[in-house]
Amino acid sequence: MSVKVRYFAWVRERIGKPEEEILPPASVTTVGGLMDWLAGRGEEYAYAFENRNVIRAAIDRAHARPDTAIKDAREIAFFPPMTGG
Repeated sequence: MSVKVRYFAWVRERIGKPEEEILPPASVTTVGGLMDWLAGRGEEYAYAFENRNVIRAAIDRAHARPDTAIKDAREIAFFPPMTGG
């Protein structure tokens, strides 16, 4: 099943697109696994996910940890840490 992936701030800038529909392989079951898989899709993805420890994720608009399952997700978003101001 495909899922919409949205990219924000410098993650979007590095990848070069704000969102896309993807169909990850069945072996990709968690947010962290998805980041690993995306990083292997090309140079721009590798650059965007080179420091995965700082990237935050949300599944269907709820914050998610790297070990969170992505099964049945409709939307997964990736963004850098946010600061107040």
